[in-house]
Amino acid sequence: MAEHLAEIGRRLRAYRLGKNLTVSKIAESIGVSRAAVYRLERGELVKIETLEKISELLEISLPSLMGVGVEYYANAVAFFERMRQLEENAVHVLGNFSPFSFLLLSDEYMGHLRTMLVEGIPDSHRDPETALATIDGLLAILHERRRVAGTRHTPVLSIVSAPDIERFLHSGLVGRFDLPGEVVRERRLAAAREVERVAILLEHPPIGVQIGVIEDQAPSQTFQVFEAADSAAVTLSPYRLGDHPNITSGIAMVTTTPEAVRLFKTTVTEQWSRAHKGEAGARILAALLARTPR
Repeated sequence: MAEHLAEIGRRLRAYRLGKNLTVSKIAESIGVSRAAVYRLERGELVKIETLEKISELLEISLPSLMGVGVEYYANAVAFFERMRQLEENAVHVLGNFSPFSFLLLSDEYMGHLRTMLVEGIPDSHRDPETALATIDGLLAILHERRRVAGTRHTPVLSIVSAPDIERFLHSGLVGRFDLPGEVVRERRLAAAREVERVAILLEHPPIGVQIGVIEDQAPSQTFQVFEAADSAAVTLSPYRLGDHPNITSGIAMVTTTPEAVRLFKTTVTEQWSRAHKGEAGARILAALLARTPR
């Protein structure tokens, strides 16, 4: 019961951040004290009527807030906060990533990611300041994910697709297509450095890191399985943090249903059985690097 309440509190925080609402605003809007909202986010007991009011304010269903079935996230900030929470308790993370697991990318990549996200803001965007605030809020969550993963050395099994990597190399670290040629060349070099880094990780993996390269196209949606000591969850996401990143469109999902966990773990197991590991995987990446223009 205590862990179930704690999960409700974590989901509430994720949805709240996605709506850019403070604890004070939540409390004022539903007529309770700030302390009551803080208690709820800490996983303490709360009245069902309070949960109903909060779910209505956040425009989500009560079952989603309570974690019954599937959680839906139409906001990248909310979804990546939820991922951060799942990683915090995970003893194993496995999945299909495009182009690589975010946790395996370099510190240099974080600077490029902000540049790509800013480039991707359309000229017609009515409120660029809000867009920038959203980007910086998202990056704060991503930095925390990297910090926690680095501290905990969470085991990561990453399946990567050669066609995805080749596209990544051709595009470079760009947020839109109409960039000057010199900029594109620089960004392709930056992408190549990331692929070279992963090739090194394939041949000399840190403790807990497993990478496999498949030669066919990966599923269009990234998915991950988070295994904790006594639970597991699956996430499916349309949001992208690679070339031409997307943090604005699509619906991400989280579920703990045993059938979903089993099916996605089976998919990863099947992909892993035929993936190229170690030196064999590194040779595939080297071949992609050799034939990609820079």
